[in-house]
Amino acid sequence: MAEPASPRALLDAASGPIHARARETLLAALDAGWADPRRLYSEARTARRLLDQSREVLAAGLGVRPSEVGFAADGPTALRCAVDGLLHAGRRRGAGLVASAVEHSAVLVPGRDRAARDPDSAPLVEVPVDAQGRLSLEAFGAAVRRPGIVAAAVQHANGEVGTLQPLGDAWAAARSASVPLVVDAQASLGRLAPPSTYDVLVGDARSWGGPGGVGLVVLPERTRWALPGATDPDEALTGPTRHTPWLPLALAAAEAWQQTEAVREADAAEAFALVDHLRAAAARVPDVEVVGDPVHRLPHVLTFSALYADGEALVRALDRLGIAVASGSACTSSTLEPSHVLAAMGALTHGNLRVTLPLAAVAPDRAQSVERLVQAIPTVVAEVRGELGARHL
Repeated sequence: MAEPASPRALLDAASGPIHARARETLLAALDAGWADPRRLYSEARTARRLLDQSREVLAAGLGVRPSEVGFAADGPTALRCAVDGLLHAGRRRGAGLVASAVEHSAVLVPGRDRAARDPDSAPLVEVPVDAQGRLSLEAFGAAVRRPGIVAAAVQHANGEVGTLQPLGDAWAAARSASVPLVVDAQASLGRLAPPSTYDVLVGDARSWGGPGGVGLVVLPERTRWALPGATDPDEALTGPTRHTPWLPLALAAAEAWQQTEAVREADAAEAFALVDHLRAAAARVPDVEVVGDPVHRLPHVLTFSALYADGEALVRALDRLGIAVASGSACTSSTLEPSHVLAAMGALTHGNLRVTLPLAAVAPDRAQSVERLVQAIPTVVAEVRGELGARHL
């Protein structure tokens, strides 16, 4: 009799499984929260109350007022919305945007498109980063003082290499230039304490074990922000983003937040140690480069690049062993594109593998999964290098 196959090792949780309690909440909400919260009949009033409760839970966790929390269709949509609102609000002063060279494509691509359409406007100014992916504060400070700059965008931490950005110093530099700062926390919310130095904060429920389809935009009352077009008469319901989420998703996101926040510090400490173990294992393989700050980083993210290897071939080889990892860019809409993050850092853009550890609540065997990858890395890298060399003989 054949032995049972080993369980799959999920180590690509950038869009990971939903928390079990959030899943239960979502299913229950299909019956309790189906009505349109804009209506006046009793089922609709129940839906409105539940939506308000979801916003209150998320606002409390983020340390803001419920009225300052808006929803979006997902994290990248929330990020585009946040930037567009600042640019529209500042349109009489200019149209320029400052962003680090490792930001999400939701920031960089529209910014480049705007500059191409209107060369006379203030262009997108991309601030360089160092070899660990950390933005140059000197360059950032100079960029936000350029004429016509009305907004800036900086990640809390990069979702591909994990490096934390110096948000406090960046926010201070932006404020001294009267330029509002969007902070992209899609990769960090639920994994680290929420940042407090921002003018607009963006998140994605998937980072804390919530469902897809829920992005967040946090807009403090002090921030001057506006979307184009007429104001929404239902803004008390939709929030400033004018988006009403599907109620079961909003409820599941709020439940996942409560569950994840309760154990965040312990989960992060365990994940940090597991990634340290992975970093050491990858670094022992010849001609493998482990990227990102080894200390000041997300607890659950790792990327390394293997010289003389192909990233997609590495992913497929590990998949055959039952280990799911990623390659390519985590900060663009297509994971098949070479990583602009690694390119900006001056690192290898080919032969890269990215690990995003799931929360322990959805993957209680994640330590065993990490150990399987640790054992597989040397063999798989050698095999793929051998195959690549054979094809070129």
